[in-house]
Amino acid sequence: MEVLLNYFENIPSSHRSLILVLGITFFWLLEGALPLFNFKYKKWRHALPNFFFTLTTIVINFALAFLLLKTSDWVTATKFGIINWLPEIPLWLYVILGVLLLDFIGAYLAHYVEHKVKPLWMIHLVHHTDHEVDTTTANRHHPLESLIRFSFTLIGVFIVGTPIGIVMLYQSLSLVATQFSHANIRLPKKVDDMLSWVIVSPDMHKVHHHYRLPYTDSNYGNIFSVWDHIFGTFMKLDRDNIVYGVDTFPDKEENGSVTGLLKQPFHKYRKPTTMPADK
Repeated sequence: MEVLLNYFENIPSSHRSLILVLGITFFWLLEGALPLFNFKYKKWRHALPNFFFTLTTIVINFALAFLLLKTSDWVTATKFGIINWLPEIPLWLYVILGVLLLDFIGAYLAHYVEHKVKPLWMIHLVHHTDHEVDTTTANRHHPLESLIRFSFTLIGVFIVGTPIGIVMLYQSLSLVATQFSHANIRLPKKVDDMLSWVIVSPDMHKVHHHYRLPYTDSNYGNIFSVWDHIFGTFMKLDRDNIVYGVDTFPDKEENGSVTGLLKQPFHKYRKPTTMPADK
């Protein structure tokens, strides 16, 4: 565990880029072999706006990375934060707790708030208006959302007290986990169900991308599904009944245009509609 932590403390930018590229490539190929839905789309054409927003996310995170480093160095030096206030524990448990708590504050909580605060929902909408969810959807975030997510991660580092090695480990795991959960792949249902008790599985997250409430407001998890189970936001929906997008923003052409998506947060708020939940 110490070797792993040391590696992520000094992980080169090229290695982080490689994780991103290899992850997308692997799940892209897997989508061809085990598709959940047989989309009638030009895959590269669909991917272009998603890659654009992936790039803007990378640029913003890279530009602000020094804030993560400074905050992490400070909490480490001063022994500030939840995991630093605990009695002495094994390193492996220290790392797991750090990643778990960062996942809660930096991802689950951020995601939940984005769905509950109207202006933030309008920003987050860009992620939800993809009509063909696949692995390229994972980082389809408006630049304003990238700033919001970064802010929550920064707050998480401060509150949890995570050293930079755990921060980099968490971000790397988060990247692969979101590529996996968004991937258009059909796992055996029993396997997916078993995974969803521990991590966010593809079927579990696809429920979150259903076009109508209450499903859109469920399954907020990023890496771990435990937070949805604890806070009662876990929902199921048969994967064959899932329809992607947002019913109040149905314009597929606008939702596939970089220009249209950049303008999307500035539309007038449209109240989502609700359908009866399956029991």
